[in-house]
Amino acid sequence: MKIMLYDKLDREIIKFLQGSLPLESRPYAELAEHLQVSEEEIVARIGSLADRGIIRRLGAVLRHQRAGYRVNAMVAWKTDVSNQDRSGQIMAEFPQVSHCYLREVPPDFAYNLFSMIHARSEEELKHLVAEISLRTGLDDYLVIRSIKEMKKVSMEYYR
Repeated sequence: MKIMLYDKLDREIIKFLQGSLPLESRPYAELAEHLQVSEEEIVARIGSLADRGIIRRLGAVLRHQRAGYRVNAMVAWKTDVSNQDRSGQIMAEFPQVSHCYLREVPPDFAYNLFSMIHARSEEELKHLVAEISLRTGLDDYLVIRSIKEMKKVSMEYYR
């Protein structure tokens, strides 16, 4: 027996959320009008979809080039189990860090904590890496530079 976790209206909301939301004070107004429901209904359904685990998160994607961040690098840090959570939380507090995650890595590559840093200049990037190193106590790291963005699109689950 197949259990329906969402209805047609929920599906339309999910399709809408997959794209770029309008940059305005009432981003759901046009969708609500199209679906002939209130904006409050849209917001309530988004909350319900999240509560039920049908959608996991709703977030902004930084288009760093458009925002003036011209220098970008993935920094791989070497950390041990006793310091990894604390260090990751410190890194995540920096507004210039868009991604921060721990990875299992091969034995011959000991750098296991990764942070994506966006800066406006080489000087700013150097300063940010030095500040993160100082605040975390991690001084063994590799700066892996971004030279070209190949893809930046959201997942599509429904068309």
